[in-house]
Amino acid sequence: MKILLLGKDGQVGWSLQRALAPLGSLQMLDVGDCDFANSDQLRAVLTAAKADVIVNAAAYTAVDKAESDAAVAQLINGTAPGVMAEVAARQGSLLIHYSTDYVFDGSKVGAYLETDTPAPLNVYGASKLAGENVIRDSGCRHLTFRTSWVFSVHGANFIKTMLRLGRERDGLNVIDDQIGAPTSADLIADVTALCLHAWMAQSEKQAALSGLYHLVAAGETSWHGFATHVIEFARARGVPIKVAPDAIKPIPTSAYPVAAKRPLNSRLDTSKLQSVFKLSMPDWKTHASRTLLEMLRNPA
Repeated sequence: MKILLLGKDGQVGWSLQRALAPLGSLQMLDVGDCDFANSDQLRAVLTAAKADVIVNAAAYTAVDKAESDAAVAQLINGTAPGVMAEVAARQGSLLIHYSTDYVFDGSKVGAYLETDTPAPLNVYGASKLAGENVIRDSGCRHLTFRTSWVFSVHGANFIKTMLRLGRERDGLNVIDDQIGAPTSADLIADVTALCLHAWMAQSEKQAALSGLYHLVAAGETSWHGFATHVIEFARARGVPIKVAPDAIKPIPTSAYPVAAKRPLNSRLDTSKLQSVFKLSMPDWKTHASRTLLEMLRNPA
């Protein structure tokens, strides 16, 4: 099986390098190898690769910057997946793609299902929804995974920011009215590999498996709860944390103005994924603690 991984150097792409390697011949590309905003170049690269599986971990993820850079965000998050879907449909390939909780407006009470109507609040969410829709409408065989609040040892993310600020500041103000599930890039990659393995093993059921799935860790927390876990974990392991235990103050979203509006509810229901692929999602703290331990053992 020939697998083409796009976006190999991002948080999810980095973890996918490890997880996908045992499943076939793996070709990996990033922005230095292909301009994902250039449809003609992307189409040529995909056609030449002749991959059985195209895994798209490439994305425009600068949520606030996207508000003033909408055209580029749309090209990478909305148009490029359409090119991938076009090539996948023509070649009979499977396309694996990643989307986001930001396709929802966060107004629902409870966790979002795959069948709930999207209503993105910002340019980033709208561009990711466009990518979802063009893949669905292409008719190609696909697995689209919506995820949320991604973190890893690799790249910039919330855990690294909290560790740095915890060492530097006497106190922190962290949003407590946005709720979601922090999800490890390693978990996303491992679940992707398991789903791909199941896909290849069930050739007669692939049409039924094709579609949209929510892929997040179990449990839920706020950004304030996530920050508290990071700081308490680090302090318990002897890290010189400057911020006092009671100095992580909860604040509302309204007190932290940013360019892009965020959904208050980012809960995603993973029942479909767990049922179809016979999986069990671990609590978010499991991978958060493992990631923290690795960061503390191997500080950058």
